Formats: sequence, structure tokens, C-alpha cells
Amino acid sequence: MGTVREKAIKRIAYMLVKQYPELWTTDFEHNKRVLSQIAEIRSKVYRNRIAGYITRLKVRELRGTLV
Repeated sequence: MGTVREKAIKRIAYMLVKQYPELWTTDFEHNKRVLSQIAEIRSKVYRNRIAGYITRLKVRELRGTLV
């Protein structure tokens, strides 16, 4: 079974990937730093969840399983 994520996390992650496609990689630490620079997210937990979901999206994109 997969991880269930809040709609807000998914919505923000999709929006950021669409707006800045060249900034994101499959490295979580890199995505976390970039996210801190371009968005003001006060909660560390939400920042990490969004960065993790963006990382997941990029991995799926590279594998070719992203719809």
C-alpha cells in the first residue's frame, strides 16, 4: 500500500513542478533547499512532505510511469 498524502501537499507540489520544471531533481535534499528558497513554508514537516512528493514525481517521470 502507498502513502496517503493530503490534497494540499499534492496540489502545491504539482503547481511548483509545473511552474519551475527545471529546478527539481530526484534528490530530496536538493529539492528541500530549492523549496525553502522559492516558497515560504513555515512548517518544517510540510516543507519536507512537499519536497518528498516532488522527488517522488520526478522519479516517476524518469521511469516513465507518470501520467
